[in-house]
Amino acid sequence: MRTHSLLTFVSRGIIAPQNRESASAILPEGGRPEKSRPIGFPPQALLSVVFALVFAGVAQAQPQRIVSTSPSITEVLFALGLGPRVVGVSNYCEYPSSVLSLPKVGTFLHPDPELIARLQPDLVIVHKLPNDLTNRLTALRITFAEVDRGAIQDTYSEILQIGKATATEPQAQDLVNRLKTRMSQIHREAQGRLHPSVVMVIGRTPGALSNLVVVGRDSFLDELVETAGGKNLMSAESNSAYPRVSLETLLRLNPDVIIDMGDMGTSSEERQKKVEANQALWREAPYLRAVQKGQVYCISSTAFVVPGPRAIEAAAELFALLQGHKPQ
Repeated sequence: MRTHSLLTFVSRGIIAPQNRESASAILPEGGRPEKSRPIGFPPQALLSVVFALVFAGVAQAQPQRIVSTSPSITEVLFALGLGPRVVGVSNYCEYPSSVLSLPKVGTFLHPDPELIARLQPDLVIVHKLPNDLTNRLTALRITFAEVDRGAIQDTYSEILQIGKATATEPQAQDLVNRLKTRMSQIHREAQGRLHPSVVMVIGRTPGALSNLVVVGRDSFLDELVETAGGKNLMSAESNSAYPRVSLETLLRLNPDVIIDMGDMGTSSEERQKKVEANQALWREAPYLRAVQKGQVYCISSTAFVVPGPRAIEAAAELFALLQGHKPQ
């Protein structure tokens, strides 16, 4: 059985496969790539058109109709004050709440070019991913901009790139400066505090403590743990960003704190119910130090699963949890 929340993390951009084969390996949807659509001219001409379209989008005045293809892009656009110009978002965009009523254009890995075209955007913002989206947008003569995604530094780059593409560069630089300042404040405050060992679970078999997918090294969540003053035990155990481990491995590591986002649910109401059920589930493993100390925290905030402007919110909450402050 595949772990329940992997799709949640894939769809929001925390786990993004580097090739089509890895997409198939981690996606419950199957990750089958779309077939390329012939566009009728040679690669050199295609490249020229892509550059022309992308840079035309960057050079023009502020676009009036913007389509976002991921939750982090959507959150950046709204943080830059461009919310009223967003006319379409991905299936998993849910913050701020006003995006819930906007037209949906597909998943993070597989946005639908035809749905995008119907919205008549003058700019589509996409992540650099192993799919055919940019070729399809080029064939449809739709202007797009590609932006980074991934770890915290990539989030800063993404904001600046979106600022450039939307002619809001001063606002983007100000937002990045504020994020960096707050992240540094949290990190400095953590230096003089406790540095508990942590394992962060992002996927598992629903209703069971098995088939665990945890946060490894060099990832967005790994950086959040470090920023908040924790020691991610899995960063020294595996070269993978998101390794699979057994409950026996978790017992061997025996962390001070366990953060569980492995069975979050898909709506705010469902997430709250899941928190209570998941807390009860971990109490069935009293041999774990974190359970004994009452330091198993089941997280439901989507700030942890979207590498965007709310990363400072996630870092602050994580810092409080690692210092033993119970969530309200």
